[in-house]
Amino acid sequence: MAVRTVGRVALDERDQSLLNIIQTEFPLVPRPFAALGERLGEPEDAVLRRYIRLKDRRIIRQVSAIFDTRKLGYRSSLVASAVDESRVDEAADVISAHPGVSHNYRRDHEFNIWWTIAVPPGTDLQTHVNALHRLSGARSTRVLPTLKLYKIGVDLDVSDRRSMDAQSVLPAYRDTARTAEDLSDDEVGHVRELQEDLAVEPAPFASMARRLGTSENAVISAAHAFIDEGLMRRYAAVLHHRRAGFGANAMSVWRVPEELTDHHGYQLAGYAAVSHCYRRPTYPDWPYALFGMIHATSRAKVEEAVASIRERTGLEDYRLLYSSREYKKIRVRYFDPAYEAWTAANVEPGDAAPPADGR
Repeated sequence: MAVRTVGRVALDERDQSLLNIIQTEFPLVPRPFAALGERLGEPEDAVLRRYIRLKDRRIIRQVSAIFDTRKLGYRSSLVASAVDESRVDEAADVISAHPGVSHNYRRDHEFNIWWTIAVPPGTDLQTHVNALHRLSGARSTRVLPTLKLYKIGVDLDVSDRRSMDAQSVLPAYRDTARTAEDLSDDEVGHVRELQEDLAVEPAPFASMARRLGTSENAVISAAHAFIDEGLMRRYAAVLHHRRAGFGANAMSVWRVPEELTDHHGYQLAGYAAVSHCYRRPTYPDWPYALFGMIHATSRAKVEEAVASIRERTGLEDYRLLYSSREYKKIRVRYFDPAYEAWTAANVEPGDAAPPADGR
């Protein structure tokens, strides 16, 4: 594995290995950086210095829990908005100000702002979408909730050695019976701590425990239990894609025969280059039910992945919507009072009415 330069940052072999490892599973142990050092073949303090350097250079975005939004009682959806080109950035800023908007991108399509939103239990998602439609001045807005989830999990090969037709090593999505309805107050506290960016120190879970007034073992055990029960998908890193060398970010959308949607959905989800794969509703002017996010180091490699998907599935009616600007990318913050404050300041009685434009 050779040194790879992304932007102005040179990534040696251990940098690349570290980044690949922590995307799929960051160690939930008392001294995680020491555990990573055992895998990399270097001492704990060297791993900490390496991690700090990659964080300072904005290759690593954050390390924290990835919770299942629906299992925590939140309602969420992908939303597409069509906004006049002269005010796209302004409208995107309005949308990004919502505390439940975790991702917001400009894409090369008539629907030029694509965003995801999650709202707490007992909150009407459509009301918040309607408010943002009004506040942003969008011409049209499409709500595209998940009808079926086939895969969710980013696994970027920072070494850029993996073939674009390689199959994923991440486990398939599994549903479980546990939900947030029976979370204890202590468990809510653990969710609040684990969703925060990990402190860069030898024993970061001990710091969480001190803030919660509990033991380090209790925090780590709670995290493992959340994973076992399906409330947490994994505890892992998110990278700044472009800073890590993945400048091509395309949302592939596919028109599929209804009876074969699941079959093709699992085929698409099997690709390592596909990080998110969903079935979503169609509309008369939007016939694409299958969505798959593709991340690559170049558009040529995205096209390479698409060629393999087409050959394997036989699907030919598709679109590639490349992102041209990232406005916002964070993880959803759960049990956050900012939702109530935003609602009080921005939602009007008319937002609860059915959309006027038929969206």
